[in-house]
Amino acid sequence: MEGKILARIGAVAFVAVAITVTVVEMTRKDDPAPATTAPALQPPADPLRATLRRCQQLGEAATRNADCLTAWAESRDRFLGRAPAPAPAVPQSGTRE
Repeated sequence: MEGKILARIGAVAFVAVAITVTVVEMTRKDDPAPATTAPALQPPADPLRATLRRCQQLGEAATRNADCLTAWAESRDRFLGRAPAPAPAVPQSGTRE
């Protein structure tokens, strides 16, 4: 009989402690410390990206713009992982061999 009484007293004490801890946590006023975040890393400026944005704003006129055509070709090469096409050789006039 004495074992049942001790078990009940232990259970009541456990419930009382659990309720007390819950009440204390619910009434606690936390002043959250200001979150310190790492500064955002800014990627280096990409002139190709700026040119592509400008071409996007030009709309249909960009299809006739040499700078836009060049930028699109370079962007396509980057995406596909190809080496940029070599610049066409310009023959020099006036020289004969």
